[in-house]
Amino acid sequence: MQRFYTPSEVAQHNTEDDCWVSALGKVLDLTPLIQQHRGTLTNPIVKAAGTDISHWFGGSNDIKRCVDPKTGLEQHYTPQGRFVHVLPSVITSDLDNDFEIPWWQNEEYIIGLLTNHTRKVRIINTLNHHEATLEVCCEETLSQIQDRYLAFNVHAPSYTWKRMNQNLEMDKTLAENGIEDESEEFSTLGLPDDYYIPAIHLYFNDDLTVG
Repeated sequence: MQRFYTPSEVAQHNTEDDCWVSALGKVLDLTPLIQQHRGTLTNPIVKAAGTDISHWFGGSNDIKRCVDPKTGLEQHYTPQGRFVHVLPSVITSDLDNDFEIPWWQNEEYIIGLLTNHTRKVRIINTLNHHEATLEVCCEETLSQIQDRYLAFNVHAPSYTWKRMNQNLEMDKTLAENGIEDESEEFSTLGLPDDYYIPAIHLYFNDDLTVG
């Protein structure tokens, strides 16, 4: 199942040794690329670590292009500085061009998708009354949200997930389970996005064999 990430999750990976970026709806882990090419050509990427770099791209899955005023030739547009796999305006014999496809087109670096929208949900354990508020991706199923909740309760699969005393379908999203996101309506009314956060109640199944 495809993994979705929130912008805040991407933002946590913002160093040379842990470098994620999002671009055109995808999330890339460029840490191996940085480790392989440490130096001047990785600096622009490291500076952008943890952010969205979709503005680096044109209408396709390629870096924007421009015409070099000195050579009159088309080249990649990199105002942030030339980076790995972008050819210089002047080609020399010592150029390191040993790659089949540039990193931004290499699917090996893709680890998931960037969510189109995040929302919050409260998870309330009816056994011990513990409550956790999670930021989740609108595309995630309840099973994927349950995976996030494991950080609070490793036995989460041993609970029945309910809303308004109705069992929820774990293979469906919050919206598909009838839990609508009302944050836009709140914003229109001048209310905070988190004015009301819907709650899911967990009922213990008295079985710790799962999880």
